[in-house]
Amino acid sequence: MTIKLRVKRYNLRRADPAAATSTAPVQPALRAARSAKSAVAAMSANRPAPPVVDDGFGDAPFPTASDQVVAMMAAGSQSAAAPADLDQIRQEGLTGRQLRMARRMAQKYGLPATSDFDAVRLLRAAGIDPFQKSTIIQMITADEADSPEAPPSTAMAVSPRGDGVRLPQTIKPIKVPSTEVRAEDSHLSDLQRIQRDLAKRRRRKSALLTARLFFFVFLPTLLAGWYYYGVATPLYATKAEFVIQQADPAGTQGMGGLLSGTQFATSQDSIAVQGYLQSRDAMLRLDADKGFIAHFSDPAIDPIQRLPEGATREDAYKIYKRNVKISYDPTEGIIKMEVIAANPEVSAAFSTALIGYAEEQVDHLTQRLREDQMRGARESYELAEAAMMAAQRRVVELQEQFKVLSSEVEVGLITTQIGQLETQLSTERLGLAQMESNARPNPARMEPVKRRIATLEREIATLRSRLTEGQNGGQSLAQVQSELLMAQTDVQTRQLLLAQSLQSMETARTDANRQVRYLSLSVSPTPPDEAAYPRAFENTMVALLVFAGIYLMLSMTAAILREQVSA
Repeated sequence: MTIKLRVKRYNLRRADPAAATSTAPVQPALRAARSAKSAVAAMSANRPAPPVVDDGFGDAPFPTASDQVVAMMAAGSQSAAAPADLDQIRQEGLTGRQLRMARRMAQKYGLPATSDFDAVRLLRAAGIDPFQKSTIIQMITADEADSPEAPPSTAMAVSPRGDGVRLPQTIKPIKVPSTEVRAEDSHLSDLQRIQRDLAKRRRRKSALLTARLFFFVFLPTLLAGWYYYGVATPLYATKAEFVIQQADPAGTQGMGGLLSGTQFATSQDSIAVQGYLQSRDAMLRLDADKGFIAHFSDPAIDPIQRLPEGATREDAYKIYKRNVKISYDPTEGIIKMEVIAANPEVSAAFSTALIGYAEEQVDHLTQRLREDQMRGARESYELAEAAMMAAQRRVVELQEQFKVLSSEVEVGLITTQIGQLETQLSTERLGLAQMESNARPNPARMEPVKRRIATLEREIATLRSRLTEGQNGGQSLAQVQSELLMAQTDVQTRQLLLAQSLQSMETARTDANRQVRYLSLSVSPTPPDEAAYPRAFENTMVALLVFAGIYLMLSMTAAILREQVSA
């Protein structure tokens, strides 16, 4: 039945010249197919028309020979199609819209397609791309040109076989806008809607950002500016500068001489003084002497800078650190101090008192250093002197004990006596030997000589025994001499140590004098005549930057957390 309707449509197009002239140009292969169909139709036109037999289908006749030939050609073309081509087309993943478009285009060109995939195959075999935009537009233009003035449902055509049977012309579908045009319009409307939504969202976000900036940045900045310009109590600052100097006596040598007179020689003292002035001890002394806490508890001062009633020492110390600023410049060795108060005279009085505390602290530090150095030297000298006195007393005791003033003198005397006796003994021995050399010696003269020789020998032995042996249980002269020599040597050693201790004490005294520090004022504290604080504009700008930074950090943190949660 489908083949029959398509053959009828082909004959109607051959019979209607207007439709033939309005058809869009086709490829050469399609033209060849149409020429073959025309030849078959012409051959069948020369044959007599068979009688019409009613087969129960109304006035529609059975297929003629030409219809059979066309059907055979369609069947041959369909059988000739390789199943592999249809499978390949199925694997392309074509959409339903593309398949319907291909079926419609095959019907437009009169191709006998049995399915949507077969329509795609026949169009491609005829050299027509069913999915090319230009081909689709040509098909739509050809459809508009083929449409007659009368409605398609009432148009009738005469059968080309000449049997006088009026067949209904193929009813064409209602012309609707192209799907691509509608898609473009829908896409354009979607884009416009998205743009409107984006603009609306952008305006809403801009308004929210402006509100957040106002409440979190500009409003606190305005409050800070109002406080600095209208509420803050004017404060006066007294500035002072002083330097700690070291005594530099003449004759300083060595590495200490290289650093003497520079800021490095007193850097430790300067840092110590700076730390003391910034301590609680200095604050308490200043409060006891000048009433620091009472001054900053005055109701005339604004609540933010005022010390509340019943405040603790820690609260007072915070006010002290905020209003007493001390800095040390290591390159120049200068200590800079700035004291802030609500009254210029009070500020100058506070500064003068703190400078006095610093000078006392410098004196205290150097005094302890000097005392430590002198104490060690003095103790060493006292010990050396006591040891020397003890050694001297030991020598005296030995002299009194042995009744010898000097062991060397006693030894010298005994040695002299022994020498004299040895001389006499030698003389007597020579005389005795001369007497014995006579042939007839006189015994009376020889006997006294022998007795003198014996006496001299005994005396010499006695003297020699005194040197090495003690008498009557006492110590020998050698022992006495040894102890006396040791005692005298100890005395000499103690005398040398005493001399060295004395020299060390003098050196320590010199070093102590060198350690003396002096606090010299380079800038004296003078009461100011104009308030230095608050700095309204600078503080307001700083507040703006601080609030902006805090807002930026919080917003970035919130954005990062939101992104992590959404991810």
